[in-house]
Amino acid sequence: MLFDATVRRELARSFGATLVVILTIVLTMFLIRSIGQAASGAVAPQDVVLLLGYVSLGHLPTMLALSLFVAVVLTLGRMYRDSEMVIWFASGVGLARFVRPVLRTAWPVLLVVALLLLFVWPWGNRSSLELRERYQQRSDLSRVTPGVFQTSSDGRRVFFIERDAADPAAARNVFILMRDERGESVTSARSGRLEAAGDERFLVLERGQRNDVDLRSGELALSSFESYRVLAPDRAVRSAESRPPRTVDTLDLLRDPNARHQGELVWRFGLLLGAANLLLLGVGLAATNPRRASNWNLLFALLAFVVYYNLINLSQAWVAGERASMGAALLGVHGTVFGLGLALLWWRDHATVTALLRPRRRTGAAGGAAA
Repeated sequence: MLFDATVRRELARSFGATLVVILTIVLTMFLIRSIGQAASGAVAPQDVVLLLGYVSLGHLPTMLALSLFVAVVLTLGRMYRDSEMVIWFASGVGLARFVRPVLRTAWPVLLVVALLLLFVWPWGNRSSLELRERYQQRSDLSRVTPGVFQTSSDGRRVFFIERDAADPAAARNVFILMRDERGESVTSARSGRLEAAGDERFLVLERGQRNDVDLRSGELALSSFESYRVLAPDRAVRSAESRPPRTVDTLDLLRDPNARHQGELVWRFGLLLGAANLLLLGVGLAATNPRRASNWNLLFALLAFVVYYNLINLSQAWVAGERASMGAALLGVHGTVFGLGLALLWWRDHATVTALLRPRRRTGAAGGAAA
C-alpha cells in the first residue's frame, strides 16, 4: 500500500541518519573516556580499542532504542510541518493508523535490541571487567612505564625508571618511593634489572642508596649499596566468585532469582519493553503546528526519553533493594507508559477529528444564513 510504503521508507531513512549521528557522538565520548582511563593507569594503553568495542556493544541497545524514537518523532514531525498529515487525515487515515507501518519497520531493530540485551550485554561487561582486572592485578613492576611516575595498585609505592637503550630488559635511573603507617623510604639506583629464579622474580638494583624515615620517632637512616635484591612476585589474576549482575548471563539470572539478579532482569527486559513503548509515544509526541518554526515536539520527546530511562534504572534499584517485586516493577513502569501512549494517541486522534469537522459546520451554517 502507498501509505505504508511511504511511511516505512521515510522512517528507515531517518533512522539510519539518526543512528550514524548518535553513534558518532557516543563513540567519541567513550573514546575520550577510555584514553583518560589509560592515561590514569586504569587500563592498558594497548587495550583502549578493545575496551571501546566492549563498551560500545554494551550501550548499543540504548542507542538503537533512542535512534528509533528520534526517527519516529522526526519523520512524523516533518510530515506535520509539510502538511502531509493534513492530507492523510482528510483521506480518513487516523493517527493510530501510523502505528502499524512504524512497528513493521522497527521490529528487526527490536529483535536486535533483544539479542544484544539478553546475550551480548553480559558478555561485553564480563570481557570489559576481566580486561580491567587483568591489568589492575598485575605486579607493580609490570605496571611501570618508562619515563612516567607510576603508582602501585595499593597506592603505597611510586616508581620511576628510564629504559636502557642497549638492553630492553634493563633500566637505569630507578626511583622507588615506599610509604606505610610506620615509615617512608626512598630508594634510588643507577641501574636495575629483573631476574627469575624458578617461579619467583627478583628486582636487582645496582649502585644506589636508600633513605629510611621513621614517622613515629623521626629517625633517619641512610644506606648505600652496590647490589640490592628485592622479591617482586607477580600476582595472578583472581577469579572472582561473585560477579556483578550485569556480567551474568540471562539464563543464569533466571536460574538464581535473588533480588540483585531480578533487578538486572528488570533492567534488561525493561529496556526492551521501553524501546517498544517509545515507538507508541513517538507517534503521539510527533504532532506539531506547521505554522510554528520551532521544533518543541523533539525537545519534549527527548525529555520523555530521559525520564523513561531513569524510571527503568529506578525500577532496577527498587527490585534489587527488595522494595518492589519484579512483576510489579515491570507492570507499574511499562504498563503506565503504555497506557499513557494509548491515551495520547486517542487524544491526538480526537483533536484531529474535531479540527477537521469544525470548518464544515461553520461552512454549512454560513450557507444556511445566506439562503
